[in-house]
Parts: sequence; structure tokens; C-alpha cells
Amino acid sequence: MLKPWHPWTVTELEQLVPAWLNLPEVAATLGLPITKVHSLISERSLVSVRVGERKIRSVPAEFLADGEVLDSLKGTVVVLADSGYGDEDIIRWLYTEDESLPGRPIDALRAGRKTEIRRRAQAAAW
Repeated sequence: MLKPWHPWTVTELEQLVPAWLNLPEVAATLGLPITKVHSLISERSLVSVRVGERKIRSVPAEFLADGEVLDSLKGTVVVLADSGYGDEDIIRWLYTEDESLPGRPIDALRAGRKTEIRRRAQAAAW
């Protein structure tokens, strides 16, 4: 279930996420045609929102590592999306500091702690 777009939400996300890549930049980084990037978003391997002054569809840069989509991202995104989180909410959850980790869920995913993060994502839905 996608939540309605709110300009204040995106502005908050723009400040929360340190670096963004627009979809052509994602395609270039992954060495894929732009249509495949759209497919990655459709199948929930990536999450995008419209950011910047021109509201260009973009992906947090940390969703990519070593020229590939972070392998632990899709399962976490699916768990959160199945729980009713919209794309903005998913990104916010991944980038919000959690004192009990410590750190941000995205950092834990990048460090290979996907089981712990997915368990937290499931708990967040309740």
C-alpha cells in the first residue's frame, strides 16, 4: 500500500540520506539499461522517491555496493512493504538511527547483518 506523496516527507528524506543517485546514474553504476533499473524498482529490489528541486526519481546511493544492488536490500524492502510501508517510509526506516543497533539499519545491512535487520523490520510492522 503506497502512502500519498507529501513534499515535507521528501524534504526530510533528502536531508536524512547523505547521497542520492538518479535512475540514469543507477543504470550507469550497475552497467544496465535504464529499463532494467525500472524493473529492479518494480520488483522491489530497489526503492526510489522523487527528490531535489526538479523532483527527479532517485535511489539512495548506499543501496548499491561494488557495482551491484545491495544483496540484502530486497528481502528487507519486501518485509517492510508487505507491512504497509510506502517507499518514503522504507527509506526513512533504513536511515533512522537506532540506539539498540547501534547505528542505522542501512549500515547494518551493508555490514552483512541482514537477519537481525529483517527481524527488526518484521517487529516494526507490529
